[in-house]
Amino acid sequence: MDKMNTRVLIIDDEEMVRDNIEEILIPHQQEKNVKVDDALDLLFDEEKEETPVVDNKQFPDFRVDKAQNGQVGVEKVRTAVESGDPYAVIFLDMRMPGWDGLETAKRIRKHDGKVEIIIVTAYSDHSIDQIVKEAGRNVGYHVKPYNSEEILQLATKAVNDYNKLRNLEDLIATTGRISLGESQLHSLLQNIFDQLARYIGTENAVMGTLREGDELDLLFQVGNVEDTLNKEALLKMIRMARHNSESILQDKNVVLALLQDYPVFALLRPNETLKTEKIYLLQLFIQNATHAIQNAHLQEELLRKEKLSAAGNALGMLMHDLRTPIKNIPQITELLRADGANEDYLELLDQSSRQAAEILEDFMDFIREAPIKKEKVHLAELIEEAIDLTNNRRDISAIKLDLEGKDSVYLRGDASKIKRLIMNLLSNAGDALLDHKVADPTITIRCSAEGNFQRISIKDNGPGIPPTVLEKIFQPFTTEGKAEGTGLGLTIVKQYVDAHGGNIHAYNDDGAIFDIRLPLWKD
Repeated sequence: MDKMNTRVLIIDDEEMVRDNIEEILIPHQQEKNVKVDDALDLLFDEEKEETPVVDNKQFPDFRVDKAQNGQVGVEKVRTAVESGDPYAVIFLDMRMPGWDGLETAKRIRKHDGKVEIIIVTAYSDHSIDQIVKEAGRNVGYHVKPYNSEEILQLATKAVNDYNKLRNLEDLIATTGRISLGESQLHSLLQNIFDQLARYIGTENAVMGTLREGDELDLLFQVGNVEDTLNKEALLKMIRMARHNSESILQDKNVVLALLQDYPVFALLRPNETLKTEKIYLLQLFIQNATHAIQNAHLQEELLRKEKLSAAGNALGMLMHDLRTPIKNIPQITELLRADGANEDYLELLDQSSRQAAEILEDFMDFIREAPIKKEKVHLAELIEEAIDLTNNRRDISAIKLDLEGKDSVYLRGDASKIKRLIMNLLSNAGDALLDHKVADPTITIRCSAEGNFQRISIKDNGPGIPPTVLEKIFQPFTTEGKAEGTGLGLTIVKQYVDAHGGNIHAYNDDGAIFDIRLPLWKD
């Protein structure tokens, strides 16, 4: 900040108290009073009492306003904020006619959540916990009677804290605006985690990543805390923080700092808690660190779309021209069959033409992003048709299919696209099982209702998805260990699921699992 904010407001119903605190804070007022006292001593020949001298040069140049009650004080706060010259510190009496100190503080917070409030009172009408809960975390409490040094020190500390926080806010906000690519996200997260652990002052902390479906994977850690943490308890804390719209949550000696989908858990020493000021700074840091993470995701998504758009425009024209010759191949093979050509060769030719046509359709679907229909479709029928069509694409009759819970359930969506996404997932599972020659290959399809959605889980007992692929499984052209395919299949699956207003996520658990949620039909 170019200039330090030293503006102080004194709210007290006693004029003598207001004037006294003002005299303590403003040096020239004290000097004037000293000169008046010296003159009186000379005139009346009175002995001057020795009083402690306060060196005001070491303190800020305070700007002081006064208010005789809570209503006037709140109006001054409102006006100060609207004029862009807010107060840094407010000295507030607890017992006043009309609004008491706590009510005044609560109303002040409606206009200014950043000002430091120091309650000066001889009465403890409210507990400190209640005051902090209702009036905000940056609240101090001082008991009357007071002396000059105490008031000066309180005001100086509060002004310094206020300006330190404003400077830190600007710095953190600037950091939050820095644009980073996805490739730099890992380093950014590591740095944020190190900063948080150091700031909290813990030797035991972990950072995780929260995948769809509330699955928690751990990314970084300090100390040996991973083995002592209960993941279900951590997920419960995350849900509680989200429900209450909180970025910081303390439960006993565990602190949760929630940065979008990257929660950080820190263990404090027994009976230790974070101080109010530290929580406030931590919240600011988390808000802007989250902004930096979002920027990283958005920038990478923008670059990806620009690349795909350029490639799509060029290849789209090429694919359009290829459609006719590819679709003519089955007609040619039928003519050859009529002439008695070798059936084995003709079947290979038909199979290759079908594969080429599917690749063509995959790519055209991807670049078109055609709108979907929202109709009443029968899930069990779609699954049966998808299994039959997958068999036509690649023979999966050697694989055991275990279907659970596919009762008379109706979805709200596009039958052809839902069928296509199930086919893609079944085909991928079949490829993994047959290519790796898995003993007793099995694909399990489980269906169950979850609120307004139908959950469809497709699991295989294969080798699972490689970690390098899993983290970018739904990105275009992501493929590994497959001789065939474009790497667009799962991208199109996610595109279809998103278009239906559903969600999908993939993970490993004794094989690969794809969990889909699609909206149910509501009559």
